[in-house]
Amino acid sequence: MPGENLSRDEARERAALLSVDGYEVSLDVRSAVGAEHREGPRTFRSVTTIRFRCAEPGASTFADLIAPSVTAVSLNGRDLDPGEVFDGSRIVLEDLAADNELIVDARCAYSRTGEGLHRFVDPEDGEVYLYTQYEPADARRVFATFEQPDLKAPFRFEVRAPEQWTVWSNGAGERADGVWRFAETKPISTYITCVVAGPYHYVTDTYTRTLGDGTTLEIPLGAMCRRGLAPHFDADDVFLVTKQGLDFFHDHFDYPYPFGKYDQAFVPEYNLGAMENPGLVTFREEFIFRGKVTRASYESRANVILHEMAHMWFGDLVTMRWWDDLWLKESFADFMGSFSLVGATRFTDGWITFANRRKAWAYRADQLPSTHPVTADIRDLQDAKLNFDGITYAKGASVLKQLVAYVGQDAFLEGARRYFKRHAYGNTRLADLLSVLEETSERDMSAWARSWLQTAGVNSLTPQVLLSADGRIDELAVVQEAAQSHPELRPHRVAVGLYRRGESGALERYARAETDVDGARTVVAELAGADAPELVLVNDDDLTYCKIRFDETSLAALRAGLGDMTDPLARALCWSALWNMTRDALLPAREFVDLVLRFAGRESDIGVLQMLHAWAQSALAHYAAPAWRETGGRLLARGALRELRDAEPGGEHQLAWARFYARAAFEEADLRLLRDLLEGTERIDGLEVDQELRWAFLEPLAAHGAADEAVLAAELARDDTASGKRHQVRCLAARPSAAVKAQAWAQVVESDALSNALVEATIAGFARPSQRELLAPYAPKYFAAIERVWTERSIQIGMDVVRGLFPAFQDSRATLDATDAWLAAHTGAAPALRRLVLEARDDLARALRGQECDAAAG
Repeated sequence: MPGENLSRDEARERAALLSVDGYEVSLDVRSAVGAEHREGPRTFRSVTTIRFRCAEPGASTFADLIAPSVTAVSLNGRDLDPGEVFDGSRIVLEDLAADNELIVDARCAYSRTGEGLHRFVDPEDGEVYLYTQYEPADARRVFATFEQPDLKAPFRFEVRAPEQWTVWSNGAGERADGVWRFAETKPISTYITCVVAGPYHYVTDTYTRTLGDGTTLEIPLGAMCRRGLAPHFDADDVFLVTKQGLDFFHDHFDYPYPFGKYDQAFVPEYNLGAMENPGLVTFREEFIFRGKVTRASYESRANVILHEMAHMWFGDLVTMRWWDDLWLKESFADFMGSFSLVGATRFTDGWITFANRRKAWAYRADQLPSTHPVTADIRDLQDAKLNFDGITYAKGASVLKQLVAYVGQDAFLEGARRYFKRHAYGNTRLADLLSVLEETSERDMSAWARSWLQTAGVNSLTPQVLLSADGRIDELAVVQEAAQSHPELRPHRVAVGLYRRGESGALERYARAETDVDGARTVVAELAGADAPELVLVNDDDLTYCKIRFDETSLAALRAGLGDMTDPLARALCWSALWNMTRDALLPAREFVDLVLRFAGRESDIGVLQMLHAWAQSALAHYAAPAWRETGGRLLARGALRELRDAEPGGEHQLAWARFYARAAFEEADLRLLRDLLEGTERIDGLEVDQELRWAFLEPLAAHGAADEAVLAAELARDDTASGKRHQVRCLAARPSAAVKAQAWAQVVESDALSNALVEATIAGFARPSQRELLAPYAPKYFAAIERVWTERSIQIGMDVVRGLFPAFQDSRATLDATDAWLAAHTGAAPALRRLVLEARDDLARALRGQECDAAAG
């Protein structure tokens, strides 16, 4: 990996030197089919022509290419010796002219890691499927490039593919004389070009809209997946959300969709949720549901569809100059995903999901030692890869939600409209956006940007209530605190809600005030004289980005009646706050588990319920005192089974509790019930045990030694698909055997034979919180291996291994000391690798503090 890096300074120098007029890329992927190669990577031919200008004739620069071999290089008609100018990742270009033409003929390698041109063989029918994934800098694995976002250019692609295949790219294409040729794109960055090829199942539709000038905009729509998934593909719902999103963005952006057609490809073994390639968005195929799922899964898919669509404007039409300003696309797309979800689709409770799920991701990331401002310091491509994180996405989106409250929705959207028109097909930095927002809001944005975009860390807001003799509020203040490491106290626009029980017994809001919190203590004058509350909820309605804290009276009210809160958003905010308190060792893990067991069964929002299930398991695995884990696990399993039996038959809450019960099961009676449900000798009214649920039941059986290799092989025969194979691999690695763990470790760490998806599945099966003793020998092996893995493997696999195999379940001071020893001995290791280890160390230290808190409560 190190030789493939590109620094910000190098990119700036090259951008100052070059202007790119266009690319012509010819790929021959007919080699994708046929017998598997026994030696060396399987390759395809890639011929690239780049026409570009140089501001300083006679200067030197380089083009980017990662390929096993280069056949020929020609610069301005001069043939260059590939052996002299190509080092495996760069092509040296010397004595440039004012106008230049570079032609590179290379043999590029198909990928098995989801980076570059990924090749997948479907085990169900043997068909081969290809797709590309480039962000932040993997287009150079497919064709020669100037691989940085600010060297935009139009692209023309042509692809030779097997006769029976269809090929798609960013522009509209057609096949003639055995070659697929695609219309030239608008000027776009290299990382959002795309090719998808294979015998995909393809469905079409059309979006039509009359624009303000009376003209008609017609956008061809397409959606595709592997043939094996076609029976499960609900393309009608995908198109419904797509059309709703296009309507919404046309209504609000006043800039017609600029990239012609709109295809959406659901592809196998995808590393990301999705990618915003203009005209050809790619998604992970898990968004096609093979079994029954809850409404939350459909909401999540709709949100991702809309997130990627927002990128057509924020990111594709207008692109950040360098990855420092990654937030200019990701934060906006994350915000716009929820904004349009609520405003245009059936998922009108999308802000609840945002408050409960997306912000939880941001709060965790913002308390890690690697936290960074929303506008980050990105030194190189490895930094960029790791900064697709909770800060860039969810905190940035939260900050934008706060900005809308600060400047007003109309001013915010008018700023976006001017931003698109002023910078279309160009590249921008923070100042470019702030300038249009200052115009439309007539506010000075510099102070806001300094506080919210250029400093790191999350503030906590706590209410202070002083009561008068007659039981009314004499004074209510909001106290703001910050971590010592990031002491910035920010301005917050917040709503403060007062809650008490009404005649029905429900905990309801009876007073609310919006105010600007600034500094360490802010008095909310509007609430003086109000009746004494049982609960004060700071940041009611979730207007700002902060950790909510409670005074003792409010905490007591939640302990007694959290399930009695009638407002689902307020309830979700309280759950999120309680979880943050658990992670911060302010609330014992066993108390959080108890709250889930007492009140989660009354949670109406299915997404919140599923989040509570995940948090409860995390509380038990990481923050509970070791001596209480078995008791806590038994309580969770018993509670999950009770709720499963009490849930509405056939409903989504029943399905959620069934999955949670399977994850909580570990005693013989629970494992026997799972086995009986699988075999059909036991039934729970309304619960359909479809294929996906069968695997969910088999995983704990395998992890606790109640399903052996033969049972898992039989299940794979029943579900001999790509999805089935991933499930089987995870279950195989989960078995409680030293030999199994040794084999799984070797497959991931010592070999590169597994694809990215099977690496992920193997790691998920290997690392089980119930198998701490079995995993203990791998802690020293981890620290001995990670630097080699980081050097030898792709960055995606390196990230998977370093994150996934960290000995988090060896939660002791000894593991913390071993982590510190590795960090002290490897000060020269790649900064991105050190960041991952530092993050894992912080999670472990936080877990140990939580365990101390929980033990003290016992």
